[in-house]
Amino acid sequence: MNGTAHEHVVTARTAAAVSRVRAQRFSLMLTLVLIAVVVRGFWPTYFGPLLTGRSVARPWVMHLHGAIFSGWMLLLLTQVSLAVSGRVRLHRRVGAFGIAYGCLVLVVGLIVSFAAPVRHVRLGEWTVDQAAAFLLLPLVDMILFAGFFGAAIAYRRRPEIHKRLIVAATIALAFAAVGRIFERSLVGFFVVWLAPLGAAIGFDLYASRRVHPVYIVTAAVFVVAFLRLLVMESPFWLKIGSRLLAPLL
Repeated sequence: MNGTAHEHVVTARTAAAVSRVRAQRFSLMLTLVLIAVVVRGFWPTYFGPLLTGRSVARPWVMHLHGAIFSGWMLLLLTQVSLAVSGRVRLHRRVGAFGIAYGCLVLVVGLIVSFAAPVRHVRLGEWTVDQAAAFLLLPLVDMILFAGFFGAAIAYRRRPEIHKRLIVAATIALAFAAVGRIFERSLVGFFVVWLAPLGAAIGFDLYASRRVHPVYIVTAAVFVVAFLRLLVMESPFWLKIGSRLLAPLL
């Protein structure tokens, strides 16, 4: 290999390394933003009272859900931090644990999706229709998480696809937190919920002048999923939701 060719190879490798570091740092910042959104969303009703010693009247399964969900965010931060620091082997070992943990997130999430509205009805705080309408929100969250997380497992040997699917799964989980911040503004809700995905798409365009297909599919799925807010009180869904809740009431 002559000198010029060698220089080209070194330059290409250096550029690839720089690009990889930038992508990892962006992933870290995006993870921190998602954590901040979750903390902000649940701070007034859960994290704030819990950390300041005030009573948080919830069934034990909801506290379990809160702990497991918080653990998912910390697991994501850990995995991204390991990638940034170059500890790839440890990242993969933790990833094996992450598969089991993600399944736990899904199972407990599904349980609480039903437990929360049932509790409100039993306490006389909601009607059955209100509970049925609410049920659509966490159920779709869990369906989205299951789909993206399952795909992430399937593509765990392909990092560029895997990491984007994990981001999508986490954004799906953040829906509830964003909804608590923008209870009265659908536009604000939509913009803030999809802002992390928009930032990820923007970074793709900046780094490679194209948008990864995973993000294109994710954006389409999320736009459709957001429309649940418009149909959650429709007679069609209320009939389905009421039947799903009926055995538990």
